[in-house]
Amino acid sequence: MARPRAPLYSGAMNTAAARHLDAVTRACRRIEAADAPPPLAELAREAGLSAHHFQRVFKAHTGVTPRRYAQGQRADRLRQGLRGGESVTEAIYGAGFGAPSRFYENAGALLGMTPTAWRAGGAGETIRFALGQCSLGAILVAESARGLCAIALGDAPEPLLRGLQDQFLRARLVGGDAAFERRVAQVVGFVEQPAIGLDLPLDVRGSAFQQRVWQALRAVPPGTTVGYAELARRIGQPTAARAVARACASNVLAVAIPCHRVVRTDGQLSGYRWGVARKAALLAREGR
Repeated sequence: MARPRAPLYSGAMNTAAARHLDAVTRACRRIEAADAPPPLAELAREAGLSAHHFQRVFKAHTGVTPRRYAQGQRADRLRQGLRGGESVTEAIYGAGFGAPSRFYENAGALLGMTPTAWRAGGAGETIRFALGQCSLGAILVAESARGLCAIALGDAPEPLLRGLQDQFLRARLVGGDAAFERRVAQVVGFVEQPAIGLDLPLDVRGSAFQQRVWQALRAVPPGTTVGYAELARRIGQPTAARAVARACASNVLAVAIPCHRVVRTDGQLSGYRWGVARKAALLAREGR
C-alpha cells in the first residue's frame, strides 16, 4: 500500500502513521525472534492498539496478517534446517512447530509441497512445461499442480530449460499437452499486450520476505514504476532496499510478478534477471 502523501493529511496524522510503521516494524522483529508466534493480543498491546486495529495496520504495511507473517517465518526456518541437512522431523521442531502434525496441516501452503519433496528438489512432483517464441525472444512457461511456477525469457530455449531443471532437480518434467499450449498462449499474449491481464493461478515459492515483496510488486499498476527504497517502505521495512533488490532478482515468474517495474531512485533502469533490454521493452510496451 502506498504511503499517504503529506499534503493530504495533518501533522498529527503523519505522526500517527509514523508510529504505526514503527509499531509494525517492531512487531515483525518480535515475531522473527520468537520460537512460537506471539499472540495477536500481546502484539497489539505492545503497539498500544486494539487487536482489530493492530491487525488492520499490520496488514496494510506488510500485505499479510501477523499470523500469516509468523507462518512465513516458520517456513523460512524450516527451509534453512532442511538446507542444513537436518532430518524433516528435526527441521519441523527447530522451526517452532510443537508437533509434526501441526506442520503437515499447512505444509502445502508453507512450502508448496511436502518438506521431503522440497529438500529433494521437487522429487515426486510433475512439472509441465513448454518452450516458445515471443517478441522478446525465447520463452519458457512451466506449471505445477498448484499453478504457474516459472516464466522465463532468454535468447535461446536451451538455457531456459536448463534453468528449469536446476530449479526442480528431481521433479518429473513433461512437455505440455494441447490444453497447456493454450495456457502458454495466454502468457505470451500477456507479454505482448500487458493491458489484457493474466488471470491464471501462480505457484509462488519463496521466503516470507520475498513473498511480501512480490505481493507488493503485483500491486504496482502497469505503466508505472517504483523505486527499491519505496517498495521497501511499502512492505514496512524502509531500511531493506538491498534485500528488496535481491528478492526482485530471485523472482522466477517474469511479467506475472512484474519486477521489471522496479527502477533506481533516479529513475534509471538497473539489472533485470532476463536482461535490461527486455526490461526497457516491457516498460515501453506498458507505457503505450
